[in-house]
Amino acid sequence: MKLSATLFALFLAVAAPCQAADLFDPGTYQSMTSDKRALRTGDALTVLVYEDSSASSTADTSTNTSAGLRTDFSRTNGARNGFQAGVGDDYGGRGRIQRSGRLLAQLSVPVQDVLPNGDLVVAGEQRIDVNGEKTNIKLKGRVRPQDIASNNTVLSSRLADVSIEYIGDGYLSDRSRPGLIPRVLAWLGLW
Repeated sequence: MKLSATLFALFLAVAAPCQAADLFDPGTYQSMTSDKRALRTGDALTVLVYEDSSASSTADTSTNTSAGLRTDFSRTNGARNGFQAGVGDDYGGRGRIQRSGRLLAQLSVPVQDVLPNGDLVVAGEQRIDVNGEKTNIKLKGRVRPQDIASNNTVLSSRLADVSIEYIGDGYLSDRSRPGLIPRVLAWLGLW
């Protein structure tokens, strides 16, 4: 027994100091019982895009101008001649512009960067082609980790510095654009 204790003490004295590897890394730790949410660069996050916007503008204009000139001439024989002229202008205009838009989509995007304050920068796009009608949705923004739901989704209204592009191309999109003459007249300010 004395020999084994001596060998053990000798082994401890000769052996290089060992360091235990730490299994806990605060940057990558996620509890086994927690929800699987996007936390790091490369993680995927589903953004529920629900954007509803509307704007309207109304303008009424009316102007009324008039000018007149009247002269009377009398002759020595008692006859009176007169001249009267008048100029007037009436204008009334009314205009109304109303525009509304609605976009509903689900878009899974990867985390591009993790900012020092913990916010996640996300960006991605989705391309859809159905019977020649092409749709492209691009999204970029910043999200706080506490705004991510337990099912790893976030509403687009919770993104900061968000940029959402919705581009459609195809037969229907081409037919909804104005023709050449209305575009030229609008460019000249006449439409």
